[in-house]
Amino acid sequence: MRMTHAKMYSRLLAEDATCNGRFFTGVLTTGIYCLPSCKARKPKAENVRFFPSCEAAREAGLRPCRKCYPDDFARGFDPVLEDMESLVREVRANPTAFTDVSAIVQRSGFGSTRLFELFRQHFHATPAEVLLKARIEAAKQRLLADGKVAAGQSRVSDSSLLEVAQSAGFESVSVFHEHFRRLTGMTPADYRDLRGGSAQFRILLPADYPLPYLRRALSRDPHSLTERLTGDEYLTVLRLASGSAAVVRATLSPEAVDVVITSPQPTRVVAVEVHSVMLGLLGLEQDAGAFVRLARKLGLARLVAGRIELRISQTPSVFDGLLWSIIGQQISFPFACMLKRRLVEHTSNPVPGADGLYAPPSPTDVAAVLPESLLPLQFSRQKADYVVSIARRIVDGQLDLGALKATSATRVERSLSEIRGLGPWSVNYVMMRSLGLADCVPLGDTGVTSGLQALLKLEQRPDVDATRTLMTVFSPYRSLATTHLWQFKQPDPS
Repeated sequence: MRMTHAKMYSRLLAEDATCNGRFFTGVLTTGIYCLPSCKARKPKAENVRFFPSCEAAREAGLRPCRKCYPDDFARGFDPVLEDMESLVREVRANPTAFTDVSAIVQRSGFGSTRLFELFRQHFHATPAEVLLKARIEAAKQRLLADGKVAAGQSRVSDSSLLEVAQSAGFESVSVFHEHFRRLTGMTPADYRDLRGGSAQFRILLPADYPLPYLRRALSRDPHSLTERLTGDEYLTVLRLASGSAAVVRATLSPEAVDVVITSPQPTRVVAVEVHSVMLGLLGLEQDAGAFVRLARKLGLARLVAGRIELRISQTPSVFDGLLWSIIGQQISFPFACMLKRRLVEHTSNPVPGADGLYAPPSPTDVAAVLPESLLPLQFSRQKADYVVSIARRIVDGQLDLGALKATSATRVERSLSEIRGLGPWSVNYVMMRSLGLADCVPLGDTGVTSGLQALLKLEQRPDVDATRTLMTVFSPYRSLATTHLWQFKQPDPS
């Protein structure tokens, strides 16, 4: 409550969720108190009083808002969010139980407009997008399970693609094939081949995929110790979930990316995991077309000109994104790259057959380091402490990186925001670049603010509040807007 009335009112207008719990907003004309992030109509400043707690607001005769539920937030209980998470878990577990979006609306108990709003707020997606991805995931599991041999039984024959499609909730093979190829970069038949632990596969690219921008993303640190791009040959070492390392060679072409895996034990799990990482690197699950249509509707076609299929190239792991988000805070990009290389050298080793490349450090590797040992590497004491402490938090089970991928965007943001060393920029960076969430803005990012200034021809770069306001028009695709803004003032890589 040390903030002034004017400052708190500005946070109210900005719907700043980081202030939730720091104070509560009372509107004297309506007799209601809310969270600062409440989406309700904004009151005039003279009609607002701020309170340090819900109890203080109730003692002043106000009642809680039925839109943002401030009492539930104060108790750590969010029934609307929990209902949404339960609903999405149900859709993902059994997509065939929902014939279409109207079935999800009926099951939810919310009105259609309200449900769409909640899906976008908490999952950065529409109900249709969540249902489609659940169906694709169910089809992938069926394809990989086909042909397994149970103990004492003969080999089970492969299901037909029609059977796979119907079992996942698709009405026709053609629709199934179209969506499957778009979201996985493979045909269903080719994806089924991964179950044999194939050491090579091909990922198909959409027409007009901006390969020069991918090359730029893959070579942003030309001295990287974990990846290298030479012409159209990309070489990297991936740290697998099992803890082992896999060497991945990818040949880029305008039509496809051909992947070859070198792993101590090529298995179905390794092939599927590498495919998933490469899919994130290429950004194929992102709806680039929808963002382009939105940009053109806003009269901002110049933002996407020449790169309509641009995607966000995701980090190979959530831990890698966390390291970047901490190391890159408030320093230049070249210096951040140098610190990252030194951390890799300090905690990892070169991998045989990887042409001198190292395996990315695991949380266990970094957790074993004493923060003081990073100071000679030019880490600040605070940055060293943050890097080691977050690795130890993961190793101790206090932060479950696997669970982050399965939960809501709201829950992810709250969980990461509680971690020392992760501010709004870092949290949104990880959500966008490591978890693939679609509606994030790394507030305070100079690339975003300079891009907005150039795009909108502003006299000066916008501050955090202005950035938040200006980026609102790009919702629910603010992550893609961010990556386009990063490229807006850059020279054409082609």
